[in-house]
Amino acid sequence: MATKQTVRCPNCGTLAERSYTRQIIQTQCHRCDYLMITCSVTGKVVEAYAPGISVRG
Repeated sequence: MATKQTVRCPNCGTLAERSYTRQIIQTQCHRCDYLMITCSVTGKVVEAYAPGISVRG
């Protein structure tokens, strides 16, 4: 069973939804289409999608 909570989106700052299922943490914002899925044990990113964020080196 998933536990859900409302959090601020790290991308746009609006309200987003975070759900915890076994070893998976999923943060999703419907406004900016942000998605981050991580493993709660290792902290590694399983999947991520955040339009508008670019990596600069």
